[in-house]
Amino acid sequence: MKNSFELVHIGINQDSPEDAQKLADLLSELFNLEPRHGKKSEFAGTLFECMRSPFLGENGHIAMATADLELAVAELKEKGFTFNMDTAAYDDSNKLKNIYLNGEFGGFAIHIMQQ
Repeated sequence: MKNSFELVHIGINQDSPEDAQKLADLLSELFNLEPRHGKKSEFAGTLFECMRSPFLGENGHIAMATADLELAVAELKEKGFTFNMDTAAYDDSNKLKNIYLNGEFGGFAIHIMQQ
């Protein structure tokens, strides 16, 4: 059985906290989204994450969610994809909750997370 994925948000790299705030405010106004502050970024609703400083991916990242992250990782490994283990995050029960694929795809890193 193949795992299904859904788009969660687009992360957009910015050069400064001020640039991230400006972009989040603009996207919020443009698409009638609620702005909010995150730990490392500014958000426009749940659709856009404006990074306060460049992170993985030349342009940013694409966040995808799946119902069974561990199954998705195994499936993607079978297809020959590899993961950046330095980005792996685990929940309190030591279950994988998100991870980035190695490499870039159209200038974007891909971040896969548990739904």
